[in-house]
Amino acid sequence: MNVDSIRAYCLSFPKATEKLQWGDELCFKIAGKIFAMLGLDNLRLCFKCVPETFAELIEREAIRPAPYVGRYKWVLLERLDAVHDSELEDLIRQSYDMVSAKAPRNSRKKPPKPPGKKPSQARPHVRRRAKH
Repeated sequence: MNVDSIRAYCLSFPKATEKLQWGDELCFKIAGKIFAMLGLDNLRLCFKCVPETFAELIEREAIRPAPYVGRYKWVLLERLDAVHDSELEDLIRQSYDMVSAKAPRNSRKKPPKPPGKKPSQARPHVRRRAKH
């Protein structure tokens, strides 16, 4: 996959957006949470994995734990051809699925507040002086 095909694939997911951050990093997000980062000046790709996949991938050539977020099971592909295209699509899809599952949902409605007095309607507490 190349930059254009990765970009098109990432933006094909529901509600996926992109934002250029930290210089040359094209970040793909769902509900404000990053699911993939594509380095444009120095071509590289970073995404989240399940622990088993993370352990298997970092054993391969040109794949290592991502700086700063490797402890959260993010990998860095130092070359875009470090994995086959079909496998890369599956890995990006898995990252999207994991991140979107934890991202805040705009469609979720907050439970209604129980009826009662509003704070502005509540009587202020008045301290009474003791009689001597």
